[in-house]
Amino acid sequence: MEARKHGTPMDPPVKPAERLTAFGTQLIDVHLWLREELARLRRDVDAHLAGRADRPRELRTHCLAFCSVLERHHTGEDGGAFPALAGHFPELRPVLQELSRDHRQVSEILHRLQELLDGLGTIEPRRVRAELDGLAALLESHFTYEERKIVAALDALNVPGWTLSPPGFLLTTAPGGQDGEPA
Repeated sequence: MEARKHGTPMDPPVKPAERLTAFGTQLIDVHLWLREELARLRRDVDAHLAGRADRPRELRTHCLAFCSVLERHHTGEDGGAFPALAGHFPELRPVLQELSRDHRQVSEILHRLQELLDGLGTIEPRRVRAELDGLAALLESHFTYEERKIVAALDALNVPGWTLSPPGFLLTTAPGGQDGEPA
């Protein structure tokens, strides 16, 4: 697989010359990109807390864009990918229910982050960092479990509509972002 290259925060990774068609493989790539973006956010907050950087003016924008992409990813899974998988692989229903419960927990953390970032024009970096740490721990566990349990099933799916127009859970740009291309 081609090495990933990034520009500014929230730029999608450079796509390989040939579009990947295996949905499970695309899911793993999206998860890698989300992990990288979350790590970048955490580094920005750490730099501010350590006095190595002023509060990043872009922190709020970057965080909100990341949260938006992550929320769309999980909403797309819950509303599209998981029902498709449940229909083709009924034995996965308990796993999909567990993953959806994780999505609700992630959504709660994202809501708390939104409240912190909307608070009177000031960002409390220590509280933001604590929420990002909790989010990182939950997402790592969630992504690892999801990849282990459903990637093979996703790779086996043939959903023509997804090939023609990638579903939201396979996109890495914020709504209204550059091109909305899959990773």
